[in-house]
Amino acid sequence: MFFPEGQLRVHLYGRPCDMRRSFDGLQAMVRHELHCDPVDGSLYCFINRRATQMRVLYFDRSGFCIWAKRLEAGRFLSDWSRVRTRQMDFTQLKMLLEGIEPVRVRKRYRLPDALQDSHSNTSSNTRALLQLRDAGDRAHEHSE
Repeated sequence: MFFPEGQLRVHLYGRPCDMRRSFDGLQAMVRHELHCDPVDGSLYCFINRRATQMRVLYFDRSGFCIWAKRLEAGRFLSDWSRVRTRQMDFTQLKMLLEGIEPVRVRKRYRLPDALQDSHSNTSSNTRALLQLRDAGDRAHEHSE
């Protein structure tokens, strides 16, 4: 199973799912509950009521596949009341599979507004950050 991480959409169903469902049952849930097309190449994740089992449905050009995981200890989710049907990225799915529950993501660092437009060129970003650091150092020296 190989997925290009940058181009993959992952949909998490936000309510407990009956793990007795197989290809047809999960495909019907994708169509009617998530209002998505199950053959669009996305991953669709379903978790049972006790949050100890997960199934991922996806279509791989020749047919449907189901990937399943059952935890021997622990749970995928700590509280169903905080879970909503939502789209997430592949990294968040990998975190969920490892037992790290993705909650609100906060970035610790934000580029200054002057650098927001030029974020595609890493070398210019590095150069600009160094210039900002040097300007800050000079301002600190003058204040002493």
